[in-house]
Amino acid sequence: MRDLEAAEDRAIVLFDGVCNLCNGWVRFIVERDRKGYFMFAPLQSEVGRSLLEARGLRAAVAGAEPRGMESIVLIEGSRCLTRSDAAIEILRHLSGLWPLLGILRAIPRPIRDRCYDVIARNRYRWFGRRATCMVPSPEIRDRFLK
Repeated sequence: MRDLEAAEDRAIVLFDGVCNLCNGWVRFIVERDRKGYFMFAPLQSEVGRSLLEARGLRAAVAGAEPRGMESIVLIEGSRCLTRSDAAIEILRHLSGLWPLLGILRAIPRPIRDRCYDVIARNRYRWFGRRATCMVPSPEIRDRFLK
């Protein structure tokens, strides 16, 4: 696992570490990110929460449920993307034909995000949930922030 400073020239993907769908999405990204552009951190982790708070996506009240926990979050430099914008931008950086799905930006954001929200609200029911956050395998451990 790497420190946050090691991710300066990379994009950071924050994901729900207990969600099976989200963990599958992370594995999908890792397998297709041949250049190692993406770093990862669970939203529930200390680094995930501090990154959310620094971007105004976390309630400042101690113990409050952070906004953004229902979304994947992509941080690229000063940009912070959520929901369908984050997913489409991630696809743009992957190898193969995945960048072609950037055409989905032609669909108005409210429609894209509404579809995203339906999946996000039902992700535990449809795909299951883990008791604890994902523990990365030794092969990909250096792609995760601590």
